[in-house]
Amino acid sequence: MHTSPHKGKTGLRRLWNALGYSMEGFRAAFHHEDAFRMELLAAVITIPLAFFLPVSHIGKALLIGSILLVLIVELLNSAIEATVDRISLEDHDLAKRAKDIGSAAVLVSLINAVAVWLLVLFD
Repeated sequence: MHTSPHKGKTGLRRLWNALGYSMEGFRAAFHHEDAFRMELLAAVITIPLAFFLPVSHIGKALLIGSILLVLIVELLNSAIEATVDRISLEDHDLAKRAKDIGSAAVLVSLINAVAVWLLVLFD
């Protein structure tokens, strides 16, 4: 079994490496994923807005959390799509299913965000 040479790192070195990999992931998503860029733009607008809305601290947390959830799910969906494409670019029922399920997860997170914002704002 092959293991990553980075798995043996511990402490601050491992944290530093993990931060670097995360930043590479953000850059890759930003450069290669149109949907991520659009959702990030929405987050840049809505997250600061949430701080200024006249809602409770719990309400603010729900508003912000729902937007962050969309970004998380989009990143995971993009990772699934890249993995499927790495395996094969041929049309295959399982590849389509994986990509469609990832897309459905993004849709559910977007519906959740809209529902949370409506419920918190019109409470």
